[in-house]
Amino acid sequence: MKTLGLIGGISWVSTMDYYKQISLEFNKRLGQNDYGKLIIYSLNYQEVINNNSKGDFEATYYLLQDAAINLKFAGATAIVICANTLHMFADRIEETVKLPVVHIVKATASEINKQGLKKVGLLGTKATMEMAFYKDILTSNGIEAIVPDETDRNFVHEKIFLELGKEIFIPETKAGYLTVINKLIAKGAEGIILGCTEIPLIIKQSDCSVPVFDTGLIHSIAAVEFALNLSPADSAD
Repeated sequence: MKTLGLIGGISWVSTMDYYKQISLEFNKRLGQNDYGKLIIYSLNYQEVINNNSKGDFEATYYLLQDAAINLKFAGATAIVICANTLHMFADRIEETVKLPVVHIVKATASEINKQGLKKVGLLGTKATMEMAFYKDILTSNGIEAIVPDETDRNFVHEKIFLELGKEIFIPETKAGYLTVINKLIAKGAEGIILGCTEIPLIIKQSDCSVPVFDTGLIHSIAAVEFALNLSPADSAD
């Protein structure tokens, strides 16, 4: 069994879900009181936000690199980045730190392919929705990703930081997210990627008429499978 090193704090709210989901998945597969081996390094989210708001993603990379190196020294034998956006650095972290990184986008693409979907809506931070790193992996797996218009992208992004990442859940925000989702469905989305690990805290499968992909849960299961040597294809190449 590999020891998973979780880079969390982005945000602390979703990191709590990662810890719970991974522990429960280990126990589901192993039984008794087995919950796996986990080490968590929690970043100060404000530092990440400050860097990214200035467009200084390189500074954010070094925060991530330092966290991964510290996890390796602490005994981690695989890295789990508990966020979608920071997977823009997944391959680079794997190459630099010399540990496998369980990749959230590859795991999500695998789940979408299992359901035979070819066109999905993507919600997340503006970086996730607008930069190429996420959509390129989906495209390479035969999946077309569509995103909201600029106004709706701004709405989705702002609510993540102002509310969801602070464990604030407002009915009007949920209604707004569902409006955005329904617009994507009207444009042909056969499913919706909840491509920020905070979004599943407010949007559930029961809220939507098409399949939704809870990336945090998908990632957690992939991490357990990787730790148990059950699904090596879910790691970064």
